[in-house]
Amino acid sequence: MPQRRRYRRSHVLALLTALPLAAASFAAQAADPAPAVVYSVGEKFDGSFNEAAFRGAERFKGETGIAYRDFVVTNEAQLEQAHRRFAQGGSDPIVGVGFLQTSAVTAVAKQFPKVRFTVIDTVVDLPNVRSVLFKEHEGSFLVGVAAALASKSGTIGFVGGMDIPLIRKFVCGYAQGARYAKPGTTVIQNMTGNTPAAWTDPGRGAELAKGQFERGVDVIYAAAGTTGLGVLQAAKDRGKLAIGVDSNQNGVHPGSVLTSMVKRVDLATYETFTAAKAGTWSAGVRVLGLKEGGVDWAVDQNNATLISDAIKAKVEQAKADIVSGKITVHDYMSSNSCPQ
Repeated sequence: MPQRRRYRRSHVLALLTALPLAAASFAAQAADPAPAVVYSVGEKFDGSFNEAAFRGAERFKGETGIAYRDFVVTNEAQLEQAHRRFAQGGSDPIVGVGFLQTSAVTAVAKQFPKVRFTVIDTVVDLPNVRSVLFKEHEGSFLVGVAAALASKSGTIGFVGGMDIPLIRKFVCGYAQGARYAKPGTTVIQNMTGNTPAAWTDPGRGAELAKGQFERGVDVIYAAAGTTGLGVLQAAKDRGKLAIGVDSNQNGVHPGSVLTSMVKRVDLATYETFTAAKAGTWSAGVRVLGLKEGGVDWAVDQNNATLISDAIKAKVEQAKADIVSGKITVHDYMSSNSCPQ
């Protein structure tokens, strides 16, 4: 991918109205926004995390006719440059997708205190920054239930991207859900690597998946960005099942993707732009779980034949119990550990 910056015009809305209002100066900025998106390292159309943000921006564009700019970074060093270029060019608000954006957003938001920033999957404590987090462990619990019930071997797998607490949060929720549905289920897990390159290596994802299949795994959950596409392909090739992440990936290989853990990065992006237009944008931290519609599992025409009535009933009951508080899913990041 070329190193030069390429900006694409588009439109977007934003509304995280559940956040406390920040300074009154932001409430006064109710004129049409000039939004922008800085994607995480990888590809815009990754079928997963970045593409979800793109869909949110496109939804805003389609509803308002307001153009947005966006940029895909090829390495971490470009993140701060991208945010600064957008801020200097009058973009506001600016959405940064992914935890890798923490230092970039912190630096640029301090330099441009009148520009509104939203950062996803991390917290930046500044008066002009909104931080959006997700309860990935809750959504992962649901697909863990589905995986355990669909598995014939009693051994299921997980392939993560970069080995960080956030991804361990996914696998911890997944394992809890699996053992809730079928005590004694074995969960085999692999992380792809320790650098951002772990998100963009589908060949390595396929290799890890094949290794797990050889160990008796028959369902694998991939939380690895573009790397996960290799996992989904390997499952199709081996006649096994995979579980997608972030975006609904059921249609990537219909009939071999059991379900997807949907993480509404699109909603976070859309709501940010909507709130900026409405004059209701506010700084602070917003946490989106099952109750808030921030995470879920996906059932559609592409996986309908794989989801039996019994699986659907068990997953939906678990979902209702999590929302009501009857089930509490342990968050790995709260203790850097996962119950066995």
